[in-house]
Amino acid sequence: MSNSAADRSQRPMRVAIIGAGPAGVYAADILTKAERDFEVSIDLFDKYPAPYGLIRYGVAPDHPRIKGIVNALHKVMDRGDIRFLGNVHYGKDLTLTDFRHFYDAIIFATGAIKDADMSIPGVELEGSFGGADFVSWYDGHPDVPREWPLDAKEVAVIGNGNVALDVARILSKHADDLLTTEIPDNVYEGLKKSPVTDVHIFGRRGPAQVKFTPLELRELSHSRDVDIVLYPEDFEFDEGSDEQIRSNNQTKTMVNTLTNWLVEEQDTGASRRLHLHFLHSPVEIYEDPANPGKVGGMKFERNELDGTGNARGTGEIVDYPVQAVYRAIGYFGSELPEVGFDSRRGVIPNDGGRVIDESGTPVPGIYTTGWIKRGPVGLIGHTKGDALETIGFLLEDRLGLPAAEEPDEDAIIKLLEDRGVEYTTWEGWLKLDAYEKSLGASYVHPDPATGELVRERVKVVDREEMIRVARGQ
Repeated sequence: MSNSAADRSQRPMRVAIIGAGPAGVYAADILTKAERDFEVSIDLFDKYPAPYGLIRYGVAPDHPRIKGIVNALHKVMDRGDIRFLGNVHYGKDLTLTDFRHFYDAIIFATGAIKDADMSIPGVELEGSFGGADFVSWYDGHPDVPREWPLDAKEVAVIGNGNVALDVARILSKHADDLLTTEIPDNVYEGLKKSPVTDVHIFGRRGPAQVKFTPLELRELSHSRDVDIVLYPEDFEFDEGSDEQIRSNNQTKTMVNTLTNWLVEEQDTGASRRLHLHFLHSPVEIYEDPANPGKVGGMKFERNELDGTGNARGTGEIVDYPVQAVYRAIGYFGSELPEVGFDSRRGVIPNDGGRVIDESGTPVPGIYTTGWIKRGPVGLIGHTKGDALETIGFLLEDRLGLPAAEEPDEDAIIKLLEDRGVEYTTWEGWLKLDAYEKSLGASYVHPDPATGELVRERVKVVDREEMIRVARGQ
């Protein structure tokens, strides 16, 4: 097909979005709805056989907002004007050169799935885990081991964000109370055997500086047979804290919730306890003398606030005996083949979503959005703003984009089939979705209180089974 200016104006602009999580779906949605005098044709790729990215593999199954977000993404994809191509691995099944051949523009929305580093002694000990790895396990990620070592009675979770809350809540919650979610069977069996009694969450600053959100914080108190334990010496407020509470309703709500829990001194004699500690900086994970190579406990330096809401060490060291440590201090992006990478920030170098080269010059036709664009900060909804900015620049650049050599929609499908790639589609996802719901409906596990238990669905973990069901094989 010719790519003269006249010919290009008479065909849809071909756009590939790599990553079918919220960032990718939002970008596709915004592009389809943008005011324009030309047609667009969008293919949304993902390396997993199912869509939704972080929503499927990075959010706790009992997260209070997950259903609403999934429903919103589903409505976008179910319109039929965005084509989903799953189980296609960028850099393996298709290269950047391939994408440039078939598309006028490529948007990377690959997110961030690795744990940020925490450099303290003992971090390499057995029983020291990345929070993101644990999230991938309990969310049934197809590329992680099916088993997880849950043999600790006392556990430390490092971090004061929503991921730390998710990790701590899943560790402390009774497995039977997760059966109404889409929790995979192997995860249920693993959590069911856990001997945990105490889960400790540690944050570096005070209650007014936590990065939780109110809904997720309050969700902690909804766990059955789990007491929340707080400590008066951790409730320190300085001028910076007072200003934050006065100026931010979200902070005010969370501080009120925490102080109310402190005053109530919840102690019901529950079999499990979830401890919230503030003003603690990690110093060392130390070895168990009776079990060489394994976590035996953790040391922290007590902090104090410096007047601005920031923390400084006091020199006082405190010690907690724990047999496992989960580091939930943030995510970090992964480098992609043939695309630049900022190894300090964990993002693709870009200017407002336009990918730039080493000299800072925009690379024609290459864009990015979401966490791989700005880093893993903010809530899922914040990626809408990212996508809006990126799509704005793409539309601004449209007439100067390098033209696809084979823009026909069937051309990329032929290449995938010629290479033997078992790609999945939106119709295939609907089959898998129905299959997972049927597994939940057929589950037999009587509830002691009502005599019956309805499971929403049972998530399929095995990649080959997902592909088989989605492709109708």
